[in-house]
Amino acid sequence: MTVLSHDSGIIYEFNKENPPTKVISSGTTITIETYDCFQNQIQSEETVVTAIDWNKINPATGPIFIKDAMPGDILKVKIEKIEIGDQGVMVVGPDLGIMGHKIEEMESKILPIKNDEILFNEIAIPLNKMIGVIGVAPEGEGVNCGTPGAHGGNMDNKMVAEGATIYFPVFVEGALFGLGDLHAAMGDGEVSVSGVEVPGAVTVKLEVIKGESLVHPMLENEEVFTQIVSAVTLDEAAKLSASLMIERISEKSGLPISEVSMLMSAIGQSEICQVVDPLMTARFAVPKWLLEKLNVSLIG
Repeated sequence: MTVLSHDSGIIYEFNKENPPTKVISSGTTITIETYDCFQNQIQSEETVVTAIDWNKINPATGPIFIKDAMPGDILKVKIEKIEIGDQGVMVVGPDLGIMGHKIEEMESKILPIKNDEILFNEIAIPLNKMIGVIGVAPEGEGVNCGTPGAHGGNMDNKMVAEGATIYFPVFVEGALFGLGDLHAAMGDGEVSVSGVEVPGAVTVKLEVIKGESLVHPMLENEEVFTQIVSAVTLDEAAKLSASLMIERISEKSGLPISEVSMLMSAIGQSEICQVVDPLMTARFAVPKWLLEKLNVSLIG
């Protein structure tokens, strides 16, 4: 098994100028170790949150150069396993999240993780392990790891979990893939600006798909296929994710846009990923049973 430690290199922005920390072939399975989103700086509630280095936020381990990945290809990322540490941390503060205007001081909370549960005071929260930051280098200027976009990045999509497969457009040679910002649990919206932030390790299989292209990332799991979009407003993200999905199904199935639009209005789901990052992220989900009835494969 190939392993990439966070000690080998981390990035604070997805950028085509970042030198690779690892070079692999398409089809390689690799385990990637990660810091939490604070780079493990908050280990107890005694830590003064305002005193941490805020330049070391949302590090992603990488980037990984995948041989044969070229602009216009798709990078297929199968998430095989997510391992996490034994405690998480959450933070709130002024101007953070949707309630930041009513919070006067920075505050952190350490949450022990035991027996597949997160302990929040006396409340046991079930694990929902997922990856907050995951993506490839964008075509133009670098994008900091706290911001999502067409390249992926800080999408904070709770569906980016074990068993899911996520597809990224490739913008630069080698793709330059990285990930970080694991959560033990996070609800849709991530309304306080943090999930249960944890360090850990993710095992993924990275594979290049030729002859297909994407505009924004897509994701599938056992039940649904989704189109993910990040935009300045949630309205824009939601509308574009739905329209891209409708156009792709129409192209793949041969059905007219009008009929696919009706089907999506009856069956598809517009869902929120997060509403607290510099760009908002939404997804549009289509049940796989419908795609099977249409005899449609959205990728491949």
